[in-house]
Amino acid sequence: MKVGKQPKFPQRFGLPLILSLLFIFWLSIKLLSACTAGSIALSFMVPQPEADYWLPLIEEFENKHQNIRIDLKNFENSFSRKPNDTNQLRSIHISAFKEELPSFDLIYLDSIWVVEFAKAGWLIDLSNKFSLEGLENEFLHSDVESGIYNGKLYSIPFRTNVGVLYYRKDLLDEAGYLPPETFEDLKQISQALQARQKVDWGYLWQGRHTEALSAMFVEVLKGYGGFWIEDGEVGLDRPEAIQAVEFLRDTLAKGISPPDLTSQEEEPTSDLFEEGKAAFMRNWPNVWVDAHGSESNVSGKIAIQPMVHAPGKSSGACMGGWSLGIAKASKYKQEALEAIEFFTSAAIQRQFTLGYESLPSRRKLFFEPKIVARYSHFPELLNAIDNYLVTRPRIPEYAQASCILQNHLSAALNADKKGYPSPQQAMKDAAAETRQLLTTGKFNCETTNVS
Repeated sequence: MKVGKQPKFPQRFGLPLILSLLFIFWLSIKLLSACTAGSIALSFMVPQPEADYWLPLIEEFENKHQNIRIDLKNFENSFSRKPNDTNQLRSIHISAFKEELPSFDLIYLDSIWVVEFAKAGWLIDLSNKFSLEGLENEFLHSDVESGIYNGKLYSIPFRTNVGVLYYRKDLLDEAGYLPPETFEDLKQISQALQARQKVDWGYLWQGRHTEALSAMFVEVLKGYGGFWIEDGEVGLDRPEAIQAVEFLRDTLAKGISPPDLTSQEEEPTSDLFEEGKAAFMRNWPNVWVDAHGSESNVSGKIAIQPMVHAPGKSSGACMGGWSLGIAKASKYKQEALEAIEFFTSAAIQRQFTLGYESLPSRRKLFFEPKIVARYSHFPELLNAIDNYLVTRPRIPEYAQASCILQNHLSAALNADKKGYPSPQQAMKDAAAETRQLLTTGKFNCETTNVS
C-alpha cells in the first residue's frame, strides 16, 4: 500500500455499520439522560480552606447514594465568589436567601449563625426528624444546644471548636514554674522569661477587628467573672469588663505582647508561637498539629490548658463549631436529610477529624484510639468543653452585636492614641449601643477599622 492511500471499505458493510453506530450513540445518549433524570444534585458550600477535605466524604456519599449528587460550589468556575473566610460564606448564604432562590440545599452553619438564620425563616425545622434525646446521647450537649432556637432543632452538629491557652512547657519546667492559673501569673512568668531572653514575647492573642477579637475577648471577660449578654442584660460596662480590657492593654503597655497584635488574627500569632518567639498563646486546637510539625521550633515542647482567670473566678473557653441544616427553599429536603445523616455519622466525623485535624462533635470520638494516638491533647480539650465553655450570645442580632463590640473594644485597646476614647468610655458606648440593639432589634453597625 502506498503511503497516503486509504483502504477502501467494503461497500456492503458501509451503510449498516454506520446505522449501527448511530443507533448505539443514540442509545447511549438516552441511557445517560435517563440516569441524569433519575438523580438530583444537592448544592453545598463550605469555607474554602476545608473544601478539599470534603471531597472524599462526598465521593463516599455518592457511591452509597447513586441517585444523589453533592454539588460543592467551591470548585465551580462559574461561581465567582469564593468563601475564603467565614464572613464571606455567611454573606453568600444571606444573599442567596434574600433572593429567594434555591441556590443551596445543605447549609453549613457556623454556631453563631444558627439563631439568626432560624429566626429569619431560612432553615427548616428538624425537630421531628431527629430525637433530641438521641442526639444528646451521642453528641456534645453544647453542640446540640447550638442548633436549637425557640425550642426547635434547626441543625445537626458536624464538628466543634474551643479556645485554649498554649504554653511552652519546656521553658516553664526549666525555670521551675507551674503553669499559670491567674492573669497575674501569666504576666509575671512572661516577663521573667523575657528578662532571661528565653522568648521575645510573653503572651500572644488575637486583636484584629474581626470575629477573632470577639472570640478572644469572651474568654478574658469570663475569666474576670463578667459577661457580654445574658438573658437580655448587657455587661460590657460593668467593672469586670473594664478589668478584662485593662488586662489586654497592660500586656501591650508592658511589652508582654507585640504592639501590632491589634492587627493580628489567629494565623500570624500561631506562626510567631511556632517560631519559638513567645511563651504563651491563646488560639484554637488546630494549631497543635502544625506546632508539632517538622518545620516548627516548638515541637514536643508545648502543652495546653484552659485560659487563665482572676482569683476566685473560672476560666473561659470560647465555643466554636459547625453544623448542618437544610434550606427552606430546597426542593430536595428528603435527600438533604439523608446527606446530613451520613455526614454527621460517627464514621464520617472520624474520617474528617483525622483529615482536617478538627474536633469532632461526637463525644466518643474524643477517646477513639486512632484519633487519640494522633491527637494526644484531645482529652484535655474535652475537659475544657465540659467545664469551662463560654458561648457567644445566642441572639438573632449576633452579627450586629459583635460588630458593636469589635468597634469599641478596638477603640479601647488603642485608647493611648490620639483621638480615641478612654477604655471606660469605649465600653460604656459599646454597652449603650448593644442595649439599643436588643431593645429595637435594629442597629446599623458599620465596621470601623481602628487597627
